[in-house]
Order: sequence, then structure tokens, then C-alpha cells
Amino acid sequence: MPKPTVLFVCVKNGGKSQMAAGLMRQAVGDAVSVDSAGTRAGVGLNALSVQSLADVGVDISAERPQQLTDDLVRAADLVVVLGGEATVEPVDGTPVEVWETDEPSRRGIEGPERMRLVRDDIARRVERLATRLGATRDGSAG
Repeated sequence: MPKPTVLFVCVKNGGKSQMAAGLMRQAVGDAVSVDSAGTRAGVGLNALSVQSLADVGVDISAERPQQLTDDLVRAADLVVVLGGEATVEPVDGTPVEVWETDEPSRRGIEGPERMRLVRDDIARRVERLATRLGATRDGSAG
């Protein structure tokens, strides 16, 4: 049975979608093919996102933002949009779901504390998705 492919998307592909991809790789290893992209890809990663993941043993420092394309959407079995700012239209029936992620800045929480809360919210959602996909760290899926 082929392993599922998940594409995580946010606007710049420098923060939330990169975090979700890194957390999914940590959670399931090679059981799921993981990619991320941005609807208006930026030029680099959010340093606080990189640090918040390093704090839990996930290194995304070598990742680079990439622009979302129809081909990336088409290649995915599931597209997950993080936050309400990015929008993705399904291509050839690829399912798209939106995660309305926690935004601590709306509560006046900024800096590293904000990013830890965002990371933890995304991590919980990634774990639920991994369970839904039947993916395990030992490389099995389905």
C-alpha cells in the first residue's frame, strides 16, 4: 500500500507549514511523504519557528520556502492549510482541510512564548492527523 502524501500550506512557508511538516516527519518518520509550500512563499524561515522546533528535537534549519503550485497540490493525497490567511483550491479532487491554528498574538502573547504555543497546537493536530492516516514511526501506514 503506497504511503500517503501530505502537503502543509501557509502564506509564506516560513513558519506554520514548515513547523507542521517537521513535526509530522518527527511523528511518523517515513510512513508519510511530507512537503510544505506557501501561497506567497517568502525568502526564509521564521527564526522563532526554527528555535521552537529545535527545543523539541526537530531541525528544520535547512528547509527553504517554496511556492505552492498546482502540481504540488495534485501530487498530495491531502492538503492541510494552516491558519485563515492562505487559501488553496483543490486540484483534480485533492482534499483540502483548514486548521484554524491558535494565534496567541491575538491575546497579546508574542515572541518565543507565542511560538511555543503555536508549535504545541500544531503538534497536537499533527498527532491526530498521523493517527487518522494510520501512520506510525516504524514506517507503516494504512
